[in-house]
Amino acid sequence: MTLHTLPTLPKRMLAAVMLLVVLALTLAPQAFAHATLEKTVPAANVKLAESPPFVELTFNEAVEPSAGSLEVVDSKSNKIKTEEPVLENGGTTLKAGLPKLGDGVYSVSYHIISEDGHPISGSYAFVVGNPPDWKDGETFATQASNSKGMQQNLLYAVRVLYYAALLLATGIALWSVFIRRPSESLQSAFKRLSLIGMRALLLTVLVHIFLQVNELMKGQPISSWGSLFTNTTTGRAWLELIILVLLGFVAQRFKERFVSLLWVVLLLGVESLIGHPAANDQKVLTIAFDFIHLIASAVWAGGLAVLLYVWYADRKEAGRFGASFSQGALISLAVLVISGVTMTLLFLPKLSYLWLTTWGGLLTVKVVLVVAVLVTGTLLRLRMKKNGFPAGSLLKADAIMMACIVAIAAVFTYMSPLPPNEPYNFHQMGEDMHVTFNVSPNVPGGDNTVSLHVWLPEESGAPKSVILRLHSDSRKDAPIDIPLVKDDSEPNDAFPGYISASYEATGPFLPYASKWTAEIRVMDQDDNELVRETAFRNY
Repeated sequence: MTLHTLPTLPKRMLAAVMLLVVLALTLAPQAFAHATLEKTVPAANVKLAESPPFVELTFNEAVEPSAGSLEVVDSKSNKIKTEEPVLENGGTTLKAGLPKLGDGVYSVSYHIISEDGHPISGSYAFVVGNPPDWKDGETFATQASNSKGMQQNLLYAVRVLYYAALLLATGIALWSVFIRRPSESLQSAFKRLSLIGMRALLLTVLVHIFLQVNELMKGQPISSWGSLFTNTTTGRAWLELIILVLLGFVAQRFKERFVSLLWVVLLLGVESLIGHPAANDQKVLTIAFDFIHLIASAVWAGGLAVLLYVWYADRKEAGRFGASFSQGALISLAVLVISGVTMTLLFLPKLSYLWLTTWGGLLTVKVVLVVAVLVTGTLLRLRMKKNGFPAGSLLKADAIMMACIVAIAAVFTYMSPLPPNEPYNFHQMGEDMHVTFNVSPNVPGGDNTVSLHVWLPEESGAPKSVILRLHSDSRKDAPIDIPLVKDDSEPNDAFPGYISASYEATGPFLPYASKWTAEIRVMDQDDNELVRETAFRNY
Protein backbone atom coordinates (compact mmCIF):
# COMPACT_ATOMS: atom_id res chain seq x y z
CA MET A 1 0.00 0.00 0.00
CA THR A 2 1.49 3.33 -1.05
CA LEU A 3 1.08 6.70 0.58
CA HIS A 4 -0.88 7.79 -2.45
CA THR A 5 -3.65 5.26 -1.81
CA LEU A 6 -4.09 6.00 1.90
CA PRO A 7 -6.46 9.00 1.57
CA THR A 8 -8.90 6.96 -0.50
CA LEU A 9 -9.56 4.46 2.28
CA PRO A 10 -11.45 6.83 4.61
CA LYS A 11 -13.53 8.03 1.67
CA ARG A 12 -14.44 4.50 0.68
CA MET A 13 -15.15 3.52 4.27
CA LEU A 14 -17.42 6.54 4.78
CA ALA A 15 -19.24 5.85 1.53
CA ALA A 16 -19.66 2.20 2.50
CA VAL A 17 -21.05 3.11 5.92
CA MET A 18 -23.59 5.55 4.45
CA LEU A 19 -24.65 3.03 1.82
CA LEU A 20 -25.07 0.32 4.46
CA VAL A 21 -27.31 2.62 6.49
CA VAL A 22 -29.62 3.21 3.55
CA LEU A 23 -29.44 -0.44 2.47
CA ALA A 24 -30.56 -1.52 5.93
CA LEU A 25 -33.54 0.83 5.68
CA THR A 26 -34.36 -0.29 2.14
CA LEU A 27 -34.26 -3.99 2.96
CA ALA A 28 -36.27 -3.63 6.15
CA PRO A 29 -39.89 -4.75 5.79
CA GLN A 30 -41.82 -1.62 4.92
CA ALA A 31 -45.51 -0.95 4.59
CA PHE A 32 -45.61 2.74 5.34
CA ALA A 33 -49.16 3.96 5.86
CA HIS A 34 -50.71 6.88 7.63
CA ALA A 35 -53.06 5.00 9.96
CA THR A 36 -56.24 6.66 11.18
CA LEU A 37 -58.75 5.38 13.70
CA GLU A 38 -61.93 4.19 11.98
CA LYS A 39 -63.95 2.35 14.59
CA THR A 40 -64.01 1.78 18.35
CA VAL A 41 -65.71 -0.79 20.53
CA PRO A 42 -67.31 0.49 22.70
CA ALA A 43 -68.20 3.48 20.55
CA ALA A 44 -67.13 6.94 21.66
CA ASN A 45 -69.49 8.63 24.14
CA VAL A 46 -71.88 5.67 24.22
CA LYS A 47 -73.86 4.80 27.36
CA LEU A 48 -73.87 1.05 28.02
CA ALA A 49 -76.22 -0.87 30.27
CA GLU A 50 -73.55 -3.47 31.10
CA SER A 51 -69.77 -3.71 31.24
CA PRO A 52 -68.18 -4.34 27.82
CA PRO A 53 -66.00 -7.48 27.58
CA PHE A 54 -63.17 -5.73 25.73
CA VAL A 55 -61.89 -2.52 24.16
CA GLU A 56 -61.20 -2.66 20.43
CA LEU A 57 -59.67 -0.04 18.12
CA THR A 58 -59.75 -0.54 14.35
CA PHE A 59 -57.48 1.48 12.05
CA ASN A 60 -57.62 1.85 8.28
CA GLU A 61 -54.12 0.39 7.92
CA ALA A 62 -51.84 -1.91 9.90
CA VAL A 63 -49.97 -0.35 12.81
CA GLU A 64 -46.59 -1.20 14.28
CA PRO A 65 -46.93 -4.36 16.39
CA SER A 66 -44.08 -3.79 18.84
CA ALA A 67 -44.72 -0.29 20.14
CA GLY A 68 -47.45 1.73 21.74
CA SER A 69 -50.00 1.36 24.50
CA LEU A 70 -53.71 1.09 25.19
CA GLU A 71 -55.06 2.18 28.56
CA VAL A 72 -58.48 2.40 30.22
CA VAL A 73 -58.98 4.62 33.29
CA ASP A 74 -61.99 5.40 35.44
CA SER A 75 -63.39 8.80 36.38
CA LYS A 76 -60.82 9.11 39.21
CA SER A 77 -57.93 8.45 36.81
CA ASN A 78 -57.35 4.98 38.27
CA LYS A 79 -55.92 2.66 35.65
CA ILE A 80 -58.04 -0.40 34.86
CA LYS A 81 -56.02 -3.60 34.64
CA THR A 82 -56.69 -4.92 31.13
CA GLU A 83 -55.41 -7.97 29.33
CA GLU A 84 -52.28 -7.51 27.22
CA PRO A 85 -53.31 -5.70 24.01
CA VAL A 86 -53.08 -7.86 20.89
CA LEU A 87 -53.23 -7.06 17.18
CA GLU A 88 -55.80 -8.81 15.00
CA ASN A 89 -57.10 -8.61 11.42
CA GLY A 90 -53.69 -8.29 9.85
CA GLY A 91 -52.50 -5.71 12.36
CA THR A 92 -55.34 -3.24 11.83
CA THR A 93 -57.25 -3.98 15.06
CA LEU A 94 -55.87 -3.45 18.57
CA LYS A 95 -57.84 -5.33 21.22
CA ALA A 96 -57.61 -5.68 25.00
CA GLY A 97 -59.91 -7.68 27.29
CA LEU A 98 -61.56 -5.88 30.21
CA PRO A 99 -62.52 -6.99 33.73
CA LYS A 100 -66.11 -6.40 34.80
CA LEU A 101 -66.58 -2.63 35.12
CA GLY A 102 -68.90 -1.00 37.59
CA ASP A 103 -71.16 1.98 36.89
CA GLY A 104 -69.05 4.95 35.92
CA VAL A 105 -67.40 7.04 33.22
CA TYR A 106 -64.35 5.43 31.60
CA SER A 107 -61.87 6.84 29.13
CA VAL A 108 -59.76 4.93 26.63
CA SER A 109 -56.40 6.38 25.57
CA TYR A 110 -54.10 4.96 22.94
CA HIS A 111 -50.59 5.74 21.74
CA ILE A 112 -49.55 3.83 18.64
CA ILE A 113 -47.31 4.36 15.66
CA SER A 114 -48.26 4.05 12.02
CA GLU A 115 -45.77 2.50 9.69
CA ASP A 116 -44.92 5.83 8.03
CA GLY A 117 -43.46 7.12 11.29
CA HIS A 118 -46.41 9.12 12.60
CA PRO A 119 -47.21 8.65 16.29
CA ILE A 120 -50.98 8.52 16.64
CA SER A 121 -52.69 9.14 19.95
CA GLY A 122 -56.15 9.95 21.16
CA SER A 123 -58.75 9.22 23.75
CA TYR A 124 -62.50 8.95 24.11
CA ALA A 125 -65.01 8.24 26.85
CA PHE A 126 -67.86 5.79 27.38
CA VAL A 127 -70.33 5.28 30.21
CA VAL A 128 -71.36 2.09 31.99
CA GLY A 129 -74.68 2.02 33.87
CA ASN A 130 -75.97 5.11 35.62
CA PRO A 131 -73.24 6.76 37.67
CA PRO A 132 -74.61 9.53 39.92
CA ASP A 133 -72.12 12.07 38.63
CA TRP A 134 -72.49 11.11 34.96
CA LYS A 135 -71.27 13.62 32.38
CA ASP A 136 -71.56 13.61 28.64
CA GLY A 137 -68.60 11.84 27.08
CA GLU A 138 -68.01 14.85 24.83
CA THR A 139 -66.67 16.71 27.88
CA PHE A 140 -63.80 14.26 28.19
CA ALA A 141 -63.23 14.06 24.44
CA THR A 142 -62.84 17.85 24.24
CA GLN A 143 -60.29 17.94 27.05
CA ALA A 144 -58.30 15.20 25.35
CA SER A 145 -58.37 16.99 22.00
CA ASN A 146 -57.14 20.24 23.58
CA SER A 147 -54.18 18.44 25.15
CA LYS A 148 -53.42 16.70 21.90
CA GLY A 149 -53.66 20.00 20.03
CA MET A 150 -50.93 21.61 22.13
CA GLN A 151 -48.64 18.61 21.64
CA GLN A 152 -49.34 18.66 17.92
CA ASN A 153 -48.50 22.37 17.66
CA LEU A 154 -45.17 21.78 19.45
CA LEU A 155 -44.40 18.92 17.08
CA TYR A 156 -45.22 21.11 14.07
CA ALA A 157 -42.92 23.87 15.37
CA VAL A 158 -40.01 21.45 15.78
CA ARG A 159 -40.82 19.91 12.41
CA VAL A 160 -40.48 23.34 10.76
CA LEU A 161 -37.07 23.88 12.36
CA TYR A 162 -35.95 20.38 11.38
CA TYR A 163 -37.07 20.85 7.79
CA ALA A 164 -35.31 24.21 7.54
CA ALA A 165 -32.09 22.75 8.99
CA LEU A 166 -32.30 19.77 6.62
CA LEU A 167 -32.59 21.98 3.54
CA LEU A 168 -29.91 24.38 4.78
CA ALA A 169 -27.33 21.65 5.52
CA THR A 170 -27.92 19.69 2.31
CA GLY A 171 -28.29 22.81 0.17
CA ILE A 172 -24.95 24.26 1.24
CA ALA A 173 -23.31 20.87 0.66
CA LEU A 174 -24.72 20.86 -2.88
CA TRP A 175 -23.52 24.39 -3.65
CA SER A 176 -20.04 23.50 -2.38
CA VAL A 177 -20.11 20.74 -4.99
CA PHE A 178 -21.47 22.96 -7.79
CA ILE A 179 -18.96 25.83 -7.38
CA ARG A 180 -15.71 24.49 -8.80
CA ARG A 181 -13.24 27.14 -7.69
CA PRO A 182 -14.83 29.12 -4.86
CA SER A 183 -13.11 32.27 -3.69
CA GLU A 184 -11.73 32.53 -0.17
CA SER A 185 -14.77 34.56 0.86
CA LEU A 186 -17.16 31.98 -0.55
CA GLN A 187 -15.22 29.11 1.05
CA SER A 188 -15.56 30.86 4.38
CA ALA A 189 -19.30 31.21 3.88
CA PHE A 190 -19.66 27.52 2.99
CA LYS A 191 -17.66 26.46 6.04
CA ARG A 192 -19.48 28.74 8.46
CA LEU A 193 -23.00 28.04 7.23
CA SER A 194 -22.35 24.32 6.85
CA LEU A 195 -21.35 24.06 10.51
CA ILE A 196 -24.42 26.02 11.59
CA GLY A 197 -26.68 23.89 9.40
CA MET A 198 -25.23 20.60 10.62
CA ARG A 199 -25.50 21.53 14.29
CA ALA A 200 -29.07 22.73 13.79
CA LEU A 201 -29.91 19.55 11.88
CA LEU A 202 -28.53 17.27 14.59
CA LEU A 203 -30.35 19.14 17.34
CA THR A 204 -33.69 19.32 15.55
CA VAL A 205 -33.66 15.71 14.37
CA LEU A 206 -33.01 14.53 17.93
CA VAL A 207 -35.75 16.74 19.39
CA HIS A 208 -38.16 15.83 16.60
CA ILE A 209 -37.69 12.10 17.14
CA PHE A 210 -37.73 12.45 20.93
CA LEU A 211 -41.11 14.22 20.89
CA GLN A 212 -42.63 11.51 18.72
CA VAL A 213 -41.18 8.68 20.78
CA ASN A 214 -42.19 10.36 24.04
CA GLU A 215 -45.77 10.70 22.83
CA LEU A 216 -45.84 7.13 21.60
CA MET A 217 -44.29 5.54 24.70
CA LYS A 218 -46.19 7.67 27.21
CA GLY A 219 -46.76 5.76 30.43
CA GLN A 220 -44.14 3.12 29.59
CA PRO A 221 -40.71 2.78 31.21
CA ILE A 222 -37.71 4.24 29.39
CA SER A 223 -36.22 0.74 29.34
CA SER A 224 -38.87 -0.24 26.78
CA TRP A 225 -37.85 2.54 24.39
CA GLY A 226 -35.06 0.38 22.99
CA SER A 227 -37.53 -2.08 21.50
CA LEU A 228 -39.06 0.74 19.48
CA PHE A 229 -35.74 1.39 17.70
CA THR A 230 -34.96 -2.28 17.15
CA ASN A 231 -38.31 -3.99 16.57
CA THR A 232 -40.20 -1.48 14.42
CA THR A 233 -39.58 -0.28 10.88
CA THR A 234 -40.14 3.35 11.82
CA GLY A 235 -37.84 3.15 14.85
CA ARG A 236 -35.06 1.72 12.72
CA ALA A 237 -35.61 4.46 10.14
CA TRP A 238 -35.29 7.12 12.85
CA LEU A 239 -32.08 5.51 14.12
CA GLU A 240 -30.61 5.38 10.63
CA LEU A 241 -31.55 9.02 10.06
CA ILE A 242 -29.60 10.00 13.19
CA ILE A 243 -26.60 7.98 12.02
CA LEU A 244 -26.62 9.68 8.62
CA VAL A 245 -26.78 13.12 10.23
CA LEU A 246 -23.77 12.25 12.41
CA LEU A 247 -21.91 10.99 9.34
CA GLY A 248 -22.48 14.42 7.80
CA PHE A 249 -19.98 15.91 10.25
CA VAL A 250 -17.43 13.36 9.04
CA ALA A 251 -18.27 14.04 5.39
CA GLN A 252 -17.47 17.74 5.91
CA ARG A 253 -13.84 16.87 6.59
CA PHE A 254 -13.33 15.50 3.10
CA LYS A 255 -12.58 17.86 0.25
CA GLU A 256 -13.73 15.38 -2.39
CA ARG A 257 -17.04 16.52 -3.81
CA PHE A 258 -18.50 13.06 -4.35
CA VAL A 259 -18.50 12.41 -0.56
CA SER A 260 -20.71 15.45 0.07
CA LEU A 261 -22.90 14.60 -2.89
CA LEU A 262 -23.31 10.99 -1.71
CA TRP A 263 -24.23 12.16 1.80
CA VAL A 264 -26.89 14.54 0.44
CA VAL A 265 -28.37 11.87 -1.83
CA LEU A 266 -28.56 9.29 0.98
CA LEU A 267 -29.94 11.68 3.60
CA LEU A 268 -32.65 13.11 1.37
CA GLY A 269 -33.34 9.62 0.07
CA VAL A 270 -34.03 8.37 3.60
CA GLU A 271 -36.24 11.41 4.28
CA SER A 272 -38.24 10.56 1.15
CA LEU A 273 -38.79 7.02 2.43
CA ILE A 274 -40.37 8.24 5.65
CA GLY A 275 -43.80 9.75 5.30
CA HIS A 276 -46.70 10.15 2.89
CA PRO A 277 -44.87 9.45 -0.39
CA ALA A 278 -44.12 5.88 0.75
CA ALA A 279 -47.76 5.43 1.78
CA ASN A 280 -49.15 6.34 -1.64
CA ASP A 281 -50.46 3.66 -3.98
CA GLN A 282 -47.90 4.56 -6.67
CA LYS A 283 -45.11 4.32 -4.13
CA VAL A 284 -41.97 4.25 -6.31
CA LEU A 285 -43.08 7.12 -8.53
CA THR A 286 -44.18 9.32 -5.60
CA ILE A 287 -40.94 8.68 -3.66
CA ALA A 288 -38.88 9.53 -6.75
CA PHE A 289 -40.67 12.85 -7.29
CA ASP A 290 -40.50 13.66 -3.56
CA PHE A 291 -36.73 13.08 -3.66
CA ILE A 292 -36.39 15.38 -6.69
CA HIS A 293 -38.55 17.95 -4.90
CA LEU A 294 -36.28 17.84 -1.83
CA ILE A 295 -33.13 18.22 -3.96
CA ALA A 296 -34.56 21.27 -5.73
CA SER A 297 -35.70 22.76 -2.40
CA ALA A 298 -32.22 22.28 -0.94
CA VAL A 299 -30.57 23.97 -3.93
CA TRP A 300 -32.82 27.00 -3.64
CA ALA A 301 -32.81 27.30 0.18
CA GLY A 302 -29.08 26.64 0.60
CA GLY A 303 -28.11 28.98 -2.23
CA LEU A 304 -30.26 31.80 -0.89
CA ALA A 305 -28.74 31.38 2.58
CA VAL A 306 -25.21 31.60 1.11
CA LEU A 307 -26.13 34.65 -0.99
CA LEU A 308 -27.56 36.47 2.03
CA TYR A 309 -24.48 35.68 4.12
CA VAL A 310 -22.06 36.82 1.39
CA TRP A 311 -24.16 39.93 0.66
CA TYR A 312 -23.52 41.18 4.20
CA ALA A 313 -19.81 40.15 4.16
CA ASP A 314 -18.63 40.92 0.62
CA ARG A 315 -20.84 42.76 -1.90
CA LYS A 316 -18.56 42.03 -4.85
CA GLU A 317 -18.57 38.31 -4.06
CA ALA A 318 -22.34 38.50 -3.66
CA GLY A 319 -22.54 39.80 -7.23
CA ARG A 320 -20.39 36.94 -8.55
CA PHE A 321 -22.20 34.23 -6.59
CA GLY A 322 -25.53 35.86 -7.34
CA ALA A 323 -25.08 35.16 -11.04
CA SER A 324 -24.66 31.44 -10.35
CA PHE A 325 -27.47 31.40 -7.79
CA SER A 326 -30.02 33.11 -10.02
CA GLN A 327 -29.46 30.49 -12.69
CA GLY A 328 -29.58 27.60 -10.21
CA ALA A 329 -32.61 29.04 -8.41
CA LEU A 330 -34.50 29.42 -11.69
CA ILE A 331 -33.88 25.75 -12.55
CA SER A 332 -34.69 24.55 -9.03
CA LEU A 333 -37.95 26.52 -8.90
CA ALA A 334 -39.00 25.06 -12.25
CA VAL A 335 -38.24 21.58 -10.92
CA LEU A 336 -40.15 22.39 -7.72
CA VAL A 337 -43.24 23.40 -9.67
CA ILE A 338 -43.15 20.33 -11.95
CA SER A 339 -42.46 17.82 -9.16
CA GLY A 340 -44.96 19.49 -6.82
CA VAL A 341 -47.76 19.40 -9.39
CA THR A 342 -46.95 15.77 -10.24
CA MET A 343 -47.03 14.68 -6.58
CA THR A 344 -50.32 16.49 -6.04
CA LEU A 345 -51.85 14.60 -8.96
CA LEU A 346 -50.44 11.33 -7.60
CA PHE A 347 -51.79 11.97 -4.11
CA LEU A 348 -55.27 13.23 -4.90
CA PRO A 349 -57.86 11.17 -6.76
CA LYS A 350 -59.71 14.43 -7.47
CA LEU A 351 -58.37 17.99 -7.60
CA SER A 352 -61.55 19.15 -5.86
CA TYR A 353 -60.16 17.53 -2.69
CA LEU A 354 -57.76 20.48 -2.51
CA TRP A 355 -60.57 22.62 -1.10
CA LEU A 356 -61.64 20.06 1.49
CA THR A 357 -58.53 19.76 3.65
CA THR A 358 -56.03 21.91 5.52
CA TRP A 359 -53.37 20.19 3.43
CA GLY A 360 -54.94 21.58 0.27
CA GLY A 361 -55.28 25.05 1.77
CA LEU A 362 -51.62 25.15 2.77
CA LEU A 363 -50.61 23.87 -0.66
CA THR A 364 -52.59 26.69 -2.28
CA VAL A 365 -50.81 29.27 -0.12
CA LYS A 366 -47.49 27.66 -1.00
CA VAL A 367 -48.27 27.95 -4.74
CA VAL A 368 -49.04 31.66 -4.33
CA LEU A 369 -45.73 32.17 -2.50
CA VAL A 370 -43.80 30.28 -5.18
CA VAL A 371 -45.29 32.57 -7.83
CA ALA A 372 -44.22 35.56 -5.72
CA VAL A 373 -40.72 34.09 -5.46
CA LEU A 374 -40.55 33.74 -9.25
CA VAL A 375 -41.45 37.41 -9.60
CA THR A 376 -38.87 38.40 -6.97
CA GLY A 377 -36.23 36.25 -8.67
CA THR A 378 -36.89 37.93 -11.99
CA LEU A 379 -36.47 41.35 -10.37
CA LEU A 380 -33.23 40.18 -8.75
CA ARG A 381 -31.82 39.08 -12.11
CA LEU A 382 -32.73 42.40 -13.69
CA ARG A 383 -31.14 44.31 -10.81
CA MET A 384 -27.94 42.26 -11.06
CA LYS A 385 -27.68 42.86 -14.78
CA LYS A 386 -27.96 46.57 -14.13
CA ASN A 387 -25.80 47.06 -11.00
CA GLY A 388 -23.74 43.88 -10.75
CA PHE A 389 -25.01 42.80 -7.33
CA PRO A 390 -28.43 41.96 -5.88
CA ALA A 391 -30.66 44.41 -4.02
CA GLY A 392 -30.82 43.85 -0.26
CA SER A 393 -34.56 44.50 -0.03
CA LEU A 394 -35.32 41.90 -2.70
CA LEU A 395 -33.01 39.37 -1.03
CA LYS A 396 -34.74 39.87 2.31
CA ALA A 397 -38.17 39.53 0.71
CA ASP A 398 -37.03 36.36 -1.02
CA ALA A 399 -35.69 35.00 2.28
CA ILE A 400 -38.95 35.73 4.11
CA MET A 401 -40.99 33.99 1.43
CA MET A 402 -38.58 31.06 1.47
CA ALA A 403 -39.02 30.74 5.24
CA CYS A 404 -42.80 30.74 4.81
CA ILE A 405 -42.66 28.10 2.08
CA VAL A 406 -40.34 25.88 4.14
CA ALA A 407 -42.64 26.22 7.17
CA ILE A 408 -45.71 25.32 5.11
CA ALA A 409 -43.94 22.36 3.48
CA ALA A 410 -42.78 21.07 6.87
CA VAL A 411 -46.31 21.20 8.27
CA PHE A 412 -48.35 19.85 5.38
CA THR A 413 -45.94 16.98 4.72
CA TYR A 414 -47.04 15.81 8.16
CA MET A 415 -50.76 16.08 7.33
CA SER A 416 -52.96 13.71 5.42
CA PRO A 417 -53.61 14.98 1.87
CA LEU A 418 -56.99 13.25 1.77
CA PRO A 419 -60.12 14.37 3.60
CA PRO A 420 -60.86 12.18 6.63
CA ASN A 421 -63.83 9.85 6.65
CA GLU A 422 -65.75 10.16 9.90
CA PRO A 423 -68.79 8.29 11.19
CA TYR A 424 -72.02 10.02 10.25
CA ASN A 425 -74.70 10.70 12.86
CA PHE A 426 -78.14 12.15 12.12
CA HIS A 427 -80.98 12.86 14.56
CA GLN A 428 -84.25 14.63 13.84
CA MET A 429 -87.21 15.27 16.13
CA GLY A 430 -90.81 15.56 14.96
CA GLU A 431 -94.33 15.29 16.28
CA ASP A 432 -95.11 12.32 14.04
CA MET A 433 -91.67 10.62 14.31
CA HIS A 434 -88.17 10.88 15.79
CA VAL A 435 -85.29 9.40 13.78
CA THR A 436 -81.65 8.58 14.51
CA PHE A 437 -79.44 7.31 11.66
CA ASN A 438 -75.77 6.31 11.99
CA VAL A 439 -73.11 5.05 9.57
CA SER A 440 -69.76 3.83 10.94
CA PRO A 441 -66.93 4.04 10.03
CA ASN A 442 -68.31 5.57 6.80
CA VAL A 443 -65.58 4.38 4.44
CA PRO A 444 -66.03 3.42 0.78
CA GLY A 445 -65.30 -0.09 -0.41
CA GLY A 446 -65.42 -1.77 2.99
CA ASP A 447 -67.89 -2.96 5.59
CA ASN A 448 -69.95 -0.29 7.33
CA THR A 449 -72.39 -0.67 10.19
CA VAL A 450 -75.69 1.11 9.62
CA SER A 451 -78.04 1.65 12.55
CA LEU A 452 -81.51 3.18 12.47
CA HIS A 453 -83.73 4.08 15.42
CA VAL A 454 -87.28 5.39 15.01
CA TRP A 455 -89.79 6.57 17.61
CA LEU A 456 -93.50 6.71 16.77
CA PRO A 457 -96.30 8.11 18.96
CA GLU A 458 -97.88 5.47 21.19
CA GLU A 459 -101.23 5.90 19.46
CA SER A 460 -99.60 5.00 16.13
CA GLY A 461 -98.10 1.80 17.51
CA ALA A 462 -94.86 0.12 16.43
CA PRO A 463 -93.70 0.60 12.82
CA LYS A 464 -95.33 -1.74 10.34
CA SER A 465 -92.36 -1.59 7.98
CA VAL A 466 -89.09 0.33 7.69
CA ILE A 467 -87.14 0.80 4.46
CA LEU A 468 -83.69 2.38 4.19
CA ARG A 469 -82.19 3.24 0.80
CA LEU A 470 -78.91 4.92 -0.11
CA HIS A 471 -78.73 7.07 -3.26
CA SER A 472 -75.43 8.22 -4.79
CA ASP A 473 -75.46 11.84 -5.93
CA SER A 474 -72.54 11.32 -8.31
CA ARG A 475 -73.89 8.26 -10.13
CA LYS A 476 -77.38 7.48 -11.39
CA ASP A 477 -77.26 3.87 -10.29
CA ALA A 478 -80.28 2.23 -8.72
CA PRO A 479 -80.48 2.97 -4.98
CA ILE A 480 -78.93 0.50 -2.57
CA ASP A 481 -81.50 -1.14 -0.29
CA ILE A 482 -80.06 -1.82 3.16
CA PRO A 483 -81.11 -5.23 4.59
CA LEU A 484 -82.12 -3.99 8.03
CA VAL A 485 -82.41 -6.49 10.86
CA LYS A 486 -84.55 -5.76 13.93
CA ASP A 487 -82.39 -5.02 16.97
CA ASP A 488 -84.10 -5.78 20.29
CA SER A 489 -81.73 -3.61 22.35
CA GLU A 490 -83.17 -0.37 23.67
CA PRO A 491 -81.70 2.89 22.28
CA ASN A 492 -79.94 5.22 24.70
CA ASP A 493 -82.58 7.92 24.33
CA ALA A 494 -86.15 7.45 25.59
CA PHE A 495 -89.02 9.80 24.74
CA PRO A 496 -92.19 9.67 26.89
CA GLY A 497 -95.27 8.97 24.80
CA TYR A 498 -93.29 7.33 21.97
CA ILE A 499 -92.57 3.70 21.06
CA SER A 500 -89.05 2.92 19.82
CA ALA A 501 -87.82 0.45 17.20
CA SER A 502 -84.17 -0.25 16.39
CA TYR A 503 -82.59 -1.75 13.26
CA GLU A 504 -79.04 -2.55 12.18
CA ALA A 505 -77.09 -3.94 9.22
CA THR A 506 -73.42 -4.50 8.43
CA GLY A 507 -71.95 -4.84 4.95
CA PRO A 508 -70.32 -3.10 1.95
CA PHE A 509 -73.20 -0.69 1.43
CA LEU A 510 -70.95 2.19 0.27
CA PRO A 511 -69.09 0.66 -2.70
CA TYR A 512 -67.37 3.89 -3.79
CA ALA A 513 -66.62 7.40 -2.56
CA SER A 514 -69.53 9.75 -3.16
CA LYS A 515 -72.07 12.09 -1.67
CA TRP A 516 -74.93 9.91 -0.44
CA THR A 517 -78.55 10.55 0.41
CA ALA A 518 -80.18 8.24 2.93
CA GLU A 519 -83.90 7.79 2.27
CA ILE A 520 -85.82 6.53 5.33
CA ARG A 521 -89.40 5.29 4.80
CA VAL A 522 -91.46 4.25 7.81
CA MET A 523 -94.99 2.82 7.57
CA ASP A 524 -97.13 2.98 10.70
CA GLN A 525 -100.00 0.61 11.60
CA ASP A 526 -102.52 2.83 9.78
CA ASP A 527 -100.46 2.62 6.56
CA ASN A 528 -99.33 6.22 6.84
CA GLU A 529 -95.88 6.55 5.25
CA LEU A 530 -93.38 8.90 6.88
CA VAL A 531 -90.30 9.87 4.86
CA ARG A 532 -87.05 11.46 6.03
CA GLU A 533 -83.88 12.19 4.07
CA THR A 534 -80.37 13.13 5.13
CA ALA A 535 -77.17 13.62 3.11
CA PHE A 536 -73.61 12.61 3.98
CA ARG A 537 -70.45 11.86 2.05
CA ASN A 538 -67.20 9.94 2.14
CA TYR A 539 -63.91 10.19 0.23
